[in-house]
Amino acid sequence: MTSAFVLMGAGGVSAETLESALARAYGNNPELNAGRASVRVRDEDVAQAKSGYRPVINGTADIGRTYTEYDTGTPRSAFGGGTNAGRLTPRGFGVEINQMIFDGFRTPNRVRAAESGVLSTRESLNTTEQTVLLNAATAYMDVLQDTAVLELQRNQVEVIDEQLRQTRDRFNVGEVTRTDVAQAEARLAQAQSEASQAEATLRASIATYRQVIGVEPQQLAPGRPLDKMTPKTVDAALKVALSEHPAIKARQHAVDVAELQVKIAQGALAPQLGVVGAVDQRYDRQAEGDNALSASVVARLTVPIYEGGQAYSATRQAKEEVGQRRLEADLVRDQVRAFVTSSWGQLEAARAQIQAAQAQIDAAETALNGVREEARVGQRTTLDVLNAQQELLNARVSLIRAQRVRVVASYNLVSAMGRLNSRSLGLKVNHYSPQVHYDQVKDLWFGTSTPDGR
Repeated sequence: MTSAFVLMGAGGVSAETLESALARAYGNNPELNAGRASVRVRDEDVAQAKSGYRPVINGTADIGRTYTEYDTGTPRSAFGGGTNAGRLTPRGFGVEINQMIFDGFRTPNRVRAAESGVLSTRESLNTTEQTVLLNAATAYMDVLQDTAVLELQRNQVEVIDEQLRQTRDRFNVGEVTRTDVAQAEARLAQAQSEASQAEATLRASIATYRQVIGVEPQQLAPGRPLDKMTPKTVDAALKVALSEHPAIKARQHAVDVAELQVKIAQGALAPQLGVVGAVDQRYDRQAEGDNALSASVVARLTVPIYEGGQAYSATRQAKEEVGQRRLEADLVRDQVRAFVTSSWGQLEAARAQIQAAQAQIDAAETALNGVREEARVGQRTTLDVLNAQQELLNARVSLIRAQRVRVVASYNLVSAMGRLNSRSLGLKVNHYSPQVHYDQVKDLWFGTSTPDGR
């Protein structure tokens, strides 16, 4: 089997597989881990929104020193009168409790908006997971492709170098001219240049692999397309994409958030009812040594009459944002539809290119063998042989590139359908569940430590 078939051949037992590389990316990729952290950040929005149901309790304490000098209005005498002075240390402490009873349904709407925001962020995380896994698959196949191309280019250098040696020997015995030698030398220089370029391209692909997957590529096994996950028709792929793609779901949740923001803004125009309870202990209020305990419970109804137009403007603004979010959702649907159609076309084209490249290789090998035989009897020139060798090289490179495109296009299609995730791929990883952190923090009343102890 030639190196042109390296992308689809059998791999060694100890080789890194495409699936294991995707598992590494799933666990190590910083972009994906940052997306998970973003979901945890948004989880706290729910806990903050729920605080509107709960009382606000404040404790107060104060202490001071006063000096008062006053005139009694009578002449000073042995029995008193004249000017007197008082020194007090007023102090006290108290507790105040504020409980909102009704706030125009703003708190329940804030909770629902926060929950929809969490769901939107989770779908964005799913989109990020798809992007990372697709980038990882692409990086994996790029390294395989560029490694195979480099091997072909180096082999081409060796073949042309041998061709040049034979041409020089024939020139020394007068069978060919100096022109034949020069043509072989020029073609050797070209092959060396292309090998150097292929090596540079491979280095760049390795750097990208390290960035996306987190480790250096070593002994990669062949990659295979996701034929089992691709539907038989483009219409079936579109149906799945429009109902399951996380980017579409994220925009739908964003529309829900925007609609709830309208209700929250309108809630500012509704009456508000709350209860305030207070207990206060005071000392030295009027005379030294006195003390007083006071307690109160007050229900307060606030009816907004006019607040300068701010609430009305906020409501109109929120309604405009609903329209914007709906248009964005439509835009994402169109983008997903175009992505599916494009990926399907790429996959079909890659399949046809593989068949054409294989036929091209067979024909090029036959042609090269024939040209070599004819050159031995003087019916072909050295340039004819070099051209035939180049055509065979080009055919093998075309097959490698078509095989790479076929694998990547299948991953593109599955991603466009919204199903490129760790569970669908059956990756052997600890699948991240955002629900765990959400359940840990959504109803917390107090505490500054995160669930992981930070």
